[in-house]
Amino acid sequence: MHLWLIILNARFEVKNHRYYFNQQYSISGFYEFVVYSCMDTKRIELLAPAKNLAQGKTAIDFGADAVYIGAPQYSARSRAGNSITDIEQLAAYAHTWYANVYVVLNTLLTDKELDNAVNLVHQLYNAGINGLIIQDVGLLERNLPPIPIIASTQMHNNTAAKAAFLEQIGFKRIILARELGLKDIKAIRQDTEIELEYFVHGALCVSYSGQCYLSYAAGGRSGNRGECAQPCRKRYSLEDADGNSIVNDRYLLSIKDLNHSQHLGDLLDTGITSFKIEGRLKDETYIKNVVTSYRRALDIELEKRGLARSSSGASFTDLQPNLDYSFNRGYTSYFLDGRPRNLGANETPKMIGNFIGKIKNTDKQSFTLESKHDLTNGDGISFFKDNELHGTTINRIEGERVIPAKMEGLAKGIEIYRNHHHAFIKQVTSSKSERKIPVSISLFKSENGLGATFQDSDNNVITVEMDAELATAQKPDAMRATLYKQMAKLGDTEFIANRIETDNLEQYFFPVGVLNALRREAVEQLQAERQLNRPVELGSIDKNNIPYPETSFTFTGNVLNKSAKHFYHRHGVSDIEPAAESGLDLSGKKVMTTKYCIREQIGICTRTKPDKQYKEPYYLIDEQGHRYRLAFNCKDCEMEVYF
Repeated sequence: MHLWLIILNARFEVKNHRYYFNQQYSISGFYEFVVYSCMDTKRIELLAPAKNLAQGKTAIDFGADAVYIGAPQYSARSRAGNSITDIEQLAAYAHTWYANVYVVLNTLLTDKELDNAVNLVHQLYNAGINGLIIQDVGLLERNLPPIPIIASTQMHNNTAAKAAFLEQIGFKRIILARELGLKDIKAIRQDTEIELEYFVHGALCVSYSGQCYLSYAAGGRSGNRGECAQPCRKRYSLEDADGNSIVNDRYLLSIKDLNHSQHLGDLLDTGITSFKIEGRLKDETYIKNVVTSYRRALDIELEKRGLARSSSGASFTDLQPNLDYSFNRGYTSYFLDGRPRNLGANETPKMIGNFIGKIKNTDKQSFTLESKHDLTNGDGISFFKDNELHGTTINRIEGERVIPAKMEGLAKGIEIYRNHHHAFIKQVTSSKSERKIPVSISLFKSENGLGATFQDSDNNVITVEMDAELATAQKPDAMRATLYKQMAKLGDTEFIANRIETDNLEQYFFPVGVLNALRREAVEQLQAERQLNRPVELGSIDKNNIPYPETSFTFTGNVLNKSAKHFYHRHGVSDIEPAAESGLDLSGKKVMTTKYCIREQIGICTRTKPDKQYKEPYYLIDEQGHRYRLAFNCKDCEMEVYF
């Protein structure tokens, strides 16, 4: 019996491209992956956004275990809807690797929209999706197909009591509030067994998700209806009760972007099931870069703990990711391990980029920097002038001279940042990834000729036999090489041979055509066997009378339709104010609650030093002159915004 590893010298060749593994994809690491994926152990999911079908496929190719994508209607990102046909194609593609597709249908629904939404859910179920992300519980009062239901972060899933309630009525998973820290997550995990999904990367809502009404109050565009105008990314001034100016024309509600890439192990240890990347409106370079980065970081933590990823295979790519070069407003770990410093992105809601250096000298066409740099042709640079972010591109570099497309605003002492790394983006754009499932192949002499057993890393096993004359091989060594070569030719399929056993069959001569036919038949049968055995989870909402943790709602309960009202009444909520989107007058009402505190951000937190200079209440004033009163709940470290 002979055992050959097809992957040699940590090198992998597919379609005339040669890819090199990083450390965790060494031969030994790859073999360990095969072992882990066959173990009956906890499965962990890396969940990526999909703006559309193409980006969903890209996310799967580059290592995502699952993707989430917007429904044709009723998604909290109204500009990221997708057709049923595209969603069905994405599900079929993802299921090749046992990856999942979740569809986002998480807006509040009117009574007139509910029937159409329910019909849409049935279409999505028939399209083969693996779960439905919702906010509006009115859907649960209707006859839904047996599809797993996931509680959107718009439901503000922030307590163990609420998580336990959702679990008891049949939710498969809850998407936790972004503001939760490790201790909060541990508390929820201790009281529940429901799957826990948590955002680990991307843009942050400054408000508690699902609890922001500022956009609707100010301009009639509701975030809970998928139409947020992002007032948090606009400029404001801050005044005290006497009209004294505290801050002028800053982006006072804009905060940095999330990055938990250094905390994945901590999150695994708290019980997180799914690690979610934000970005259904981002481009393909963002998907490639961020998914690859988190895939590699998460795999390291999984290996340490003997855990397995929730889908099959491994992705092979030439991309060397760098999170600093994808769009970000600066990074924060938010409230994961205490209150962060400098959470705000108050200078600009745009990407500043990485600091390059200060301008030493300028002339009419160029500038030089005080320190060495690696700027290249095509890079985008940014800089601040009069507290406003400006930018231009680099046309060319001549020695120390940097020649931009325009010199306006550039002067001695200005700090230069790179917000578009041309060479890196070019590399990401051209990068390819191939996802492969390890297969062990065992050849044997059958009753009438030649047989083969193929076993993949998910323990799917098939055996095929083929008639063949057993003539004696004149050159056994050459025949052995031919057996290996032909069986390893898995080409454009999803498989890669990680082990081939020949059982001394090199003593016989087999025509190449026979070997190829055997391999093709085995591949087709293994593909069919994988789909036959693909894990399929059904869901069921229990229309029970489990008490909801609260007995009364203000408009922040987000009850917009009669079915949702009936749902909460059945669960013991007796007093329900209609949702803001019902046309409620929000004058004087709280339209935002946030753990981000402007007073703390600008250094006048009264918990650390009494504020004797400015008189409360403070007011935010937008560019149209609208005034929003601020209140500070210092006991819970929360800030409230009133319309």
